[in-house]
Amino acid sequence: MRKNLIKEKMSRGECTTNGWCALGSPYAAEIMGHAGFDSVTVDAQHGLFDFSAALPMLQAISATPAVPIARAPWNDAATIMHLLDAGAYGIICPMINNRVEAARLVGACRYAPAGARSYGPARAALYAGADYFAHANDEIVVLAMIETLDGVNNLDEILATPGLDGVYIGPNDLALVLGAKPGSDLTDQRCIDTIAHILSRALAHGKFAGIFCASGEVAAIRRTQGF
Repeated sequence: MRKNLIKEKMSRGECTTNGWCALGSPYAAEIMGHAGFDSVTVDAQHGLFDFSAALPMLQAISATPAVPIARAPWNDAATIMHLLDAGAYGIICPMINNRVEAARLVGACRYAPAGARSYGPARAALYAGADYFAHANDEIVVLAMIETLDGVNNLDEILATPGLDGVYIGPNDLALVLGAKPGSDLTDQRCIDTIAHILSRALAHGKFAGIFCASGEVAAIRRTQGF
C-alpha cells in the first residue's frame, strides 16, 4: 500500500503543512497539490461542492505529491466511508464532543475488528494499491475536531479513544463558544489558553495536534508552538 507520508512525518515528530481546498474545482485542487503542501484537504463541510465534485478533486490531488485528505461534513458513517472509498487518506471530522462520538468516527474509518467500516474501497485501492485492505487501518489518519465546550471538557476521554490519531482545532467555532469572535484565536486570552490546553493534552496522550490557520503567518506561529 502507498505509505501515508504525513502520518510518517508526524510519527517522527515532524510538522506537516496542510492546504485547505473549499472551491469545487479539480484544477484548483491540483494546483494546491503542486504548491508544496504535505497534504491538501477537500473540505466537504464548508466547501462549496458535494460528493460528485469531491471525487475528482481527490483524484486531482492524488496526481500530485500531496496526500489527499477530506473533512467530513459531519460525524456520519456513510459519508465518511464514501470519502475514504473515494481515496481520502485521512478524515478530519467536525464537532466531536465526547468519547462516544470519537469512537463512532474511528469506527467509520477502520475495518473490523478495529472498527465497522464497510468493505468496498473502489477508487481507494486504485490509488493505494491492491493490498489496501491489509494496511488501511494503519495508514488512514483519523482526526477529531475540538471546537465545542463539550469537546474541551471531555478532551482527555476523546484523546484516549482507541484508533484516534489526534485532534484538529477549529479556532473559529472554538472562539464563538468561548464568547470571542472568529479570528481572535491569537488575541483573545480565553482562546489562547484553551488552544494551549488542547495542545498540551494531545501531546501528553501521544496524539497528533493540528489547527486551522488563516494565513502563513499564523501557521508559522503554530509550528513553533508544537502543532
